[in-house]
Amino acid sequence: MNTGSLLAIYMPLFILLYVILPQQRAVQKAVLLKIRKRKGVVRMTNELIMKYIGKKCLISTGTFGTNVKGIIMAANENWLEVETKKGNELINAEFIQSIKIV
Repeated sequence: MNTGSLLAIYMPLFILLYVILPQQRAVQKAVLLKIRKRKGVVRMTNELIMKYIGKKCLISTGTFGTNVKGIIMAANENWLEVETKKGNELINAEFIQSIKIV
């Protein structure tokens, strides 16, 4: 193989493994630290979520890239049980950014 083809093969892998992935991990760690260090901010409590039980909602956790669409079944100790098309899912209420009724 000549050096041009080796460069074309290994340069994208180098960029992915040593540039892009570490940046994404650093951003996720920063978001988690920010969430943990929030003081004085009202966290999502079970009382706020109780009025959405039994309704079809779209739950977003924002930067983590997960959106869950389904019926909220229960809210216990900062965990939500959501019934989706795939089955039941548990979501940590500390990471929820928004809940919208669909």
